[in-house]
Amino acid sequence: MVLNLFFYAILFIFSLLVLLGSVFFFKNRVGYRLPPSPMCLSIIGHMHFIDSVPYRFFHKLAIRYGPLIHLRLGSVPCIVVSSPEFAKECLMINELTFGSRPVTISIDYLTYNSAGFAFAHFGTVWSFMKKVLMSELLGGQALKKHCHIRNNEIQNLVQLLLKKSVNGERVNVSEELMKLSNNIITQMMLSMKYSASKEKGEEVRSLVREVTKIFNQFNVSDFFGFLRNLDLQGFLRKSTDIKGRYDILLERIIKEREEVRNKKKGKPTSDVGNNKVKDFLDILLDVSEDMNSEVKLNRDNVKAFLLYQASRVNKDVRGQHFEFKAFGTGRRGCPGIWLSLLEGPAVLAAIIQCLDWEVISSNGSKVIDMTDRPGLTVPMANPILLDLRTRFDPFNLDM
Repeated sequence: MVLNLFFYAILFIFSLLVLLGSVFFFKNRVGYRLPPSPMCLSIIGHMHFIDSVPYRFFHKLAIRYGPLIHLRLGSVPCIVVSSPEFAKECLMINELTFGSRPVTISIDYLTYNSAGFAFAHFGTVWSFMKKVLMSELLGGQALKKHCHIRNNEIQNLVQLLLKKSVNGERVNVSEELMKLSNNIITQMMLSMKYSASKEKGEEVRSLVREVTKIFNQFNVSDFFGFLRNLDLQGFLRKSTDIKGRYDILLERIIKEREEVRNKKKGKPTSDVGNNKVKDFLDILLDVSEDMNSEVKLNRDNVKAFLLYQASRVNKDVRGQHFEFKAFGTGRRGCPGIWLSLLEGPAVLAAIIQCLDWEVISSNGSKVIDMTDRPGLTVPMANPILLDLRTRFDPFNLDM
């Protein structure tokens, strides 16, 4: 009898707690007018819907539920925006609300607890870092100072393509353009070429590939708070290994530069650098050593900064048309937009003027295969391979 009363008392208390919890939960939800959402599962939410190329899934949902959709990925609430009007609302009109970026476990660890520009939380430190980046590396005057780097690398690319044309070699366009961009960026930042030294260049390329790969991969712990401290898929172990090797490389580069700077201290101005344009590493070290700087940059900020380097044809890619957001927009838009707008047309004009191009796809047809694969930038599944014929040789190469 006593046991029965005890059992019913426990059952009553448990039912009351569930009822009160439900009332409290739904009462708190009244104030939030969430966008439409498909049915979700209790723990994983909508995770089971998403395939390896998420934008296709988002497009299907937008057709059915409209331009604004609420999803829950594990314990993480998300809003999917699929129209130019709502994109403008989020990225321009309310950009301060959406100013900070979500950071995964791997990104946070590999960027020294978000110490760099790309993933820093929106605030005073981020604003200062953007000011330094735009004034000293990617702003109009800084890009003019580095014009010779772009010109030299475009000439090197055209010479390489002309030689491949003479030798009858096919060209992987994406690979060559990636080398061009990386060579320009690394010279502006570190005064060294990405592809110069075979040994050192391969070390850098290998580490960049590993960092990019782990940034793209799905880590279940990022979406379930109770799993965050459990390294179920080994991402923390992989990140620790990559960061250890990357840190050694960055420390070596920084220490070599510091030794050069120390040797130059006290020398007459005419003997220092021969009016050489400073690269971004020198600028960062100047700022970190400046005791009067409005924000003090530490060693991790410098290294994370270096790690950062990393719809219709009539729509403006600069962020004025929200149908096409190649560079994002607002305060968190890509700061490299002006470099791209200078570099892209010049490269395209040079390789079109000097060469005739013929598409050779994997199935033998002359149509470019636009199939994509998983990745942050929706990369092509198969590289573009082209045959070349020389039209005009500005270097008078011996044919």
